[in-house]
Amino acid sequence: MAAVVAAGAGFLAARLEAGPGLSPLRARIVALAEGQVGYSSDPSSTYCNKFSAYWNAGTDDCGNDNLDEEWCADFAAWVWKQAGAVVQYQLAPGSLNGASASFYVWGLRHGTWHPVGSGYAPQPGDVAVYGLDTGAVTAVHVAVVTADSGDPAAPDVVNGDGDRTGYSVVEVGDHQSDADVTGHAAPLAGYVSPTAPAGSSS
Repeated sequence: MAAVVAAGAGFLAARLEAGPGLSPLRARIVALAEGQVGYSSDPSSTYCNKFSAYWNAGTDDCGNDNLDEEWCADFAAWVWKQAGAVVQYQLAPGSLNGASASFYVWGLRHGTWHPVGSGYAPQPGDVAVYGLDTGAVTAVHVAVVTADSGDPAAPDVVNGDGDRTGYSVVEVGDHQSDADVTGHAAPLAGYVSPTAPAGSSS
């Protein structure tokens, strides 16, 4: 797994220099997410990917070390974990897992959920949640926020496993419509902020 982590090292140094206002944790999150831009599922046109494999989530039908699962949430959770944020990944209620809505539930549990319209300005390192149904507790997509575009409804994000991306990790620029991020109409519902470990200065 060291090779996976190393991809963001150069981005981390650049981000720490370019964004002195970011906390170290948030800077690491952005660097790691941006460091994966260009990664593609393998085999192509499948959901076989290394992020789900890291969590041992998905089915083993890829013919390699990857596992097969829709992976936007696995990607976002991986980024947070590698950056040093608090992450508990399992299928138990309240934990992060391969379901996009798990980030919403995680945010509620930790007091870090910020719905659109609350006045919260998204910060780099947050995870944006799209297409949320709070009644059914389902969501369509999540993506890692890399910058505040100035529009709370259209942040800059690194988007993993979006329908428009050919099963790749790509960086989506500012002021993108919902469909540009998710591949179909799925309104941005809000943001979940990362939590640093207790006693950490990050």
